[in-house]
Amino acid sequence: MVLSEIEYLINFLDAHNVPTINKSRHTYLTYHGLEERYTYVLKKGIIKNSIILQDGREFNLSYIAKPDVISLLRDEVSKFTEQPFNVRVESDEATFYQIDRVTFWNYVNANQELQNYVKSYYRKKLSENIFRLQRMMMNGKKGAVCAFIYSLIDLFGRKIREGMLIDFIVTNDDIAGFCGISARSSVNRMISELRNDGALMIKNRRFIITDISYLLDHIAN
Repeated sequence: MVLSEIEYLINFLDAHNVPTINKSRHTYLTYHGLEERYTYVLKKGIIKNSIILQDGREFNLSYIAKPDVISLLRDEVSKFTEQPFNVRVESDEATFYQIDRVTFWNYVNANQELQNYVKSYYRKKLSENIFRLQRMMMNGKKGAVCAFIYSLIDLFGRKIREGMLIDFIVTNDDIAGFCGISARSSVNRMISELRNDGALMIKNRRFIITDISYLLDHIAN
C-alpha cells in the first residue's frame, strides 16, 4: 500500500513520538502576529484560519477539516517566528501534533519524503490563495457567497435525499468573514434569496444545497 504524503507525515510523527495536545471548541491555537516556537499538525478535528484586518474586522481564510500542517513558514533557523494567522478550533475538540519548529525542519532536510510533502504543501496553498483572490475579485457579493457555499461541498458535503447536506454548522457571520462582506444583514438577505429561489434549505442549522447548478450559474468563471 502506497501512503499519501500526509499519511507518511502522520506516521513519521507517531514513530518519532511527537507529543499531541487537545483544544476545545472556539479556543485558539495561535494568534496572528504572536511569536511561536512550535509547528502544529492537525491530527483530528476542524479548525478555521483567519487574520485581523486594519479596521478590526476578522477575515476568514480557510477551514481545515483533515490532517495537515497548520502553517509552514520557510524559516529553518529561527527558534521563534510570528504566526501568519489566527487558528481557532471549530469542532467540539481538535488534536494537534506539537513539534519544535527547528526540530521539524531538521527532520524535513534529512528526509526526501518530507521534502516532497513540503513542496506539495506550498503548491497547494498557492493554488488556494489564487482561488480565494479570484472568488473575491471576479464575483459580486452574491457570487462570492455562492462560491463559498459551493466550496463547502468538498469539506463537509454528504449526499441525502433532499440534496447535498453541508454537515457542519456555518453561521452567516462566518460567511461574511470568508467573503469580505462587512454587513451581516447582506448575508442574511442573500441566504434568503437562495432559499426563496429553491437553491438552499436550512435544517437543524445546517445548509442543504438543493440546486447546485444555481450556485454555479452565479459564480464567475
